[in-house]
Amino acid sequence: MTREATPCREGDHGKFEITERDGWARLGKFHTSRHVLNTPCLLPVINPNIRTVEPREMWEKYGFEALITNSYIIWKNERLKDEAIADGVHKLLDYPGVVMTDSGTFQNYVYGDVEVGVEEIVAFQRDIGVDIATMLDVFGTPDMSKEEVEQAVQETISRAPASLEAAGQTILNGPIQGGIHSDLRKQSAVGMAEHEFTIHPIGGIVPLMERQRYRELVEIILACREHIPWNRPIHIFGCGHPHLFPICIALGADLFDSAAYALFARDDRMLMPWGTVKLGDLSEFPISTSALSGHTPESVRSMPDDARCELLARHNLEVTASELARCRQAIRDGTIWGLVEERSHTNTALREATEYLYENMPEGLIAATNPLRSGGVRVSQDLPTSPPSVAALGRLLTSFDSDCQRAILISGAPGPWRDRIGGLVQTISRRWPDAALFIETPLGLLPYTLEDVSPWAHFMGAPSIWKELSVEDRAFDLDALIGEVDQVVELSFENNKQTNLELIESAFGEGVDEEISRAELDREMIEDKVCYFLDVDRELAEDILAGCTFVYSKTHRVRNVHASDGQHLFSPRLRDGGLSLTLEGARRLHGSAMPTVVVNDDSIPFTRKGRNVMHGFISDVKGELNPGLPCLLEAKDGTFLGHGVALCTTSEAECFRKGIAIKVRDGVGE
Repeated sequence: MTREATPCREGDHGKFEITERDGWARLGKFHTSRHVLNTPCLLPVINPNIRTVEPREMWEKYGFEALITNSYIIWKNERLKDEAIADGVHKLLDYPGVVMTDSGTFQNYVYGDVEVGVEEIVAFQRDIGVDIATMLDVFGTPDMSKEEVEQAVQETISRAPASLEAAGQTILNGPIQGGIHSDLRKQSAVGMAEHEFTIHPIGGIVPLMERQRYRELVEIILACREHIPWNRPIHIFGCGHPHLFPICIALGADLFDSAAYALFARDDRMLMPWGTVKLGDLSEFPISTSALSGHTPESVRSMPDDARCELLARHNLEVTASELARCRQAIRDGTIWGLVEERSHTNTALREATEYLYENMPEGLIAATNPLRSGGVRVSQDLPTSPPSVAALGRLLTSFDSDCQRAILISGAPGPWRDRIGGLVQTISRRWPDAALFIETPLGLLPYTLEDVSPWAHFMGAPSIWKELSVEDRAFDLDALIGEVDQVVELSFENNKQTNLELIESAFGEGVDEEISRAELDREMIEDKVCYFLDVDRELAEDILAGCTFVYSKTHRVRNVHASDGQHLFSPRLRDGGLSLTLEGARRLHGSAMPTVVVNDDSIPFTRKGRNVMHGFISDVKGELNPGLPCLLEAKDGTFLGHGVALCTTSEAECFRKGIAIKVRDGVGE
């Protein structure tokens, strides 16, 4: 069956929406009048004079929804130019999907000056009916002086107004330059973001990738990312090697383009998810693709040059499409950072880039990551810090408020910790109620009240990851969480209960013998979760939970939390240790410091009925939204409307105009 293009709805032309995410990594839909493009995706480069694989086949057989060709090459060739103006670029290429065109900037870098004007080339792209055009920017190379690169940045920014005017209603790329200088990349990103571009390609990186200077590629993306409006897709110009996709996508890249599938094929090189191999070095194929089916390396080597090139190009396309699909699925599964780590072991330069990234993980990326994960997180010991999927919860723990002067650290084994030491904890709480209890994990200290929170409770890794931390690490972690304490006792899961109690007694004395119920311990755990995950201050949490009662599951876990008046307020989630609000619980938290979204008047009737809040219908956001965590909903006059789960950050809520912003759990009704 022939695939059909799906034009966007009226009014959506040029809009971008996020459908799923994991931190900055995102699945999206970019809306054009011709086709709604699913991202992240690759745009294969098509030379209109040399078509190794026909564009129509890329659409129908390989599923590429967009491609990129060079408008300057078409403009310079009289025959191609006349056909494109008469019939349009889609007919010229015989391609029904999204067509993006480059402007000739790269040709200028490779061959020297191009003889076309800034406005002329944009107008030409508009006139031949491209879906996404590109302005004529100034290429900055790693070999240029900083002064020369800065001039290129300023010249590119100065060309923006005229280019946008020439584009008219055609979507226009606003490339970001700046060479290898982070300050100039930031300057370029800020300057280009001030203009009404729709997409921002990060340009000038091909020379870096040719020399495998991947750390500098990461530095460039980091310098740009937080200065590019979140509702504009990021295109990594000229990046098309599969092993670079995971790390770029994890940092927010949405679009890629490359001619590597064809260029490598002409040189008898084959793309693989882990790197590049030469056909001449193979005795058998290490990967299976439909293009290679029925062939051996020897039989492919014996083929005529053109046939061999075409076969290898098809293989390269298949591998490229497969790796992008794997990245997209990893975003859905919450495992994109595991894929980043896996790919880092395939190339020393990529490993260096990954280590640099982990050492310089952006705080904004961690803040945009859901701190609660369904299922386990695979933990390695060979990277300097935690992946964002773990660091996001650690970020919340920095708000731990405790005036305790004594701490108990227990280490040596993974969860379920309540099953291992539940009785010991109850005894400690009864005899030494002023002591704070922490579990030592491979990634730092965890308050015992959060012992069932994933991913901390669901590490996957070798048993050696539970090896004892150094005294310095423990002291640092403890000081970071609760400040300096007078006394610290270290216990081990390997000890029996009596031995651990004797260790505490030797440090703290016999203690008191207060009565404490299981329900009181559970209340303390719920109280901490209310503070951490709902951003509620301790005093309010204590007030709401005073006299609360619980409904327990068959496994003796809290299933529902009821206020002293019997109203159902919260439901702890067994799958990830998080906390779900009820409408009544949200109502009682309304007016607190909990993140609150103010919807506009048009959205009020729908929000009251429990319909999702869409981007474009938000008037204000109070507090910082964290994707995956609850938030409250209200009208402009402060009227409580309901509650939901944020699917975006506060910055994203301010600029997106398409897609779901808040997944509403319940509204107040009519």
